[in-house]
Amino acid sequence: MDRRQVLKVSALGAIAALAGPSMAKRAEGQVRLKSSGYPFEHLKPLLTGAVQVEGATVEFVPGQIGNINTQVFSGTSDLDFTEIGLVPFLLATANDGFDAYRLLPVFPLRMFRHRSIFVHTDAGIESPADLKGRRIGTPGYSSTSLTWIRGMLQDEYGVSPKDIEWVVAAADSSAAVSGKTSAQEQVVPDGITITTGPAGKDESDLLVDRDVDALFHAAEPRAFIERHPKVARLFPDARQTERNYYAKTGIFPIMHAVAIRNVLVEKHAWLPKAIFQAYSESKAMAYTEMTRKWYLRTMPWFAQELESTRQLMGVDFFPYGIERNRKAVQALLRYTHDQGLAKRRLDVEDIFHPAGLGLREG
Repeated sequence: MDRRQVLKVSALGAIAALAGPSMAKRAEGQVRLKSSGYPFEHLKPLLTGAVQVEGATVEFVPGQIGNINTQVFSGTSDLDFTEIGLVPFLLATANDGFDAYRLLPVFPLRMFRHRSIFVHTDAGIESPADLKGRRIGTPGYSSTSLTWIRGMLQDEYGVSPKDIEWVVAAADSSAAVSGKTSAQEQVVPDGITITTGPAGKDESDLLVDRDVDALFHAAEPRAFIERHPKVARLFPDARQTERNYYAKTGIFPIMHAVAIRNVLVEKHAWLPKAIFQAYSESKAMAYTEMTRKWYLRTMPWFAQELESTRQLMGVDFFPYGIERNRKAVQALLRYTHDQGLAKRRLDVEDIFHPAGLGLREG
């Protein structure tokens, strides 16, 4: 009987088996690898076996990012390569001396974060400057998304983290997607006013009940999803605001990267390139699917949105490799240090595996 890769993929905890008869036979002598992360659209060819890591077979285990962070930094650490929260990785490296893994310049999740600032409409917050002196809720202070938001507010609007009274929610309404908050997402720097919200209330409850005036959250909070009349985004046209930010800065914020075990690379020096190429090929196939089969999408203006994005950001708007992402990575390295999260200022070479520094697409 043929032995095939076992792929179990879940978006929100409902696991669906994607492995099918199209999977190639496992060749004798191939390296067997275990990986984890989210089944993003640009990874689908890789996860279904349409694209494979040359010389290896991969078991993909679905996971939420908070749980993956904990597993890698203080758990079993049995993932050979995996999606990882970028700021938690930086903090584990800078603060805890973590050195079991290094990064490859593959970035499964990127997202502009102006859309992630929510306000109570009775709070009188109409601009970023109005956030000064306010109580702002969050599920985890040192998450990647919150670090980007604070850095963006400081750089673009002059709002310092010290201008705000922070409230960490006792629960997270999006925990099914993000998992349990890892220790590296709960780092609190000196000089910050921060308290814990009431027991039994998640971040959505805090905003609705006016325990806080605004909310910074990577995911849309439950109240916003349910269209609560008193919950709105700070930037009503977040799409245009984010496009303006990219046009000005050239930064497409990175949330997650891919980490690989150092001992694995010591044993198989060819693996970083093979994994990088597999991710790149998977993304290229996803681009082709978007471009040629846009008519299969349920979104009415999908093709126009794709065209508009490429006009602004280029045909490859989700780039891998160091050089095309150096500015974004360096910005986040600066933010983690300037915000007092990282005990030392890291450089690009401190976090990426040497075998990955020269990898590039095309």
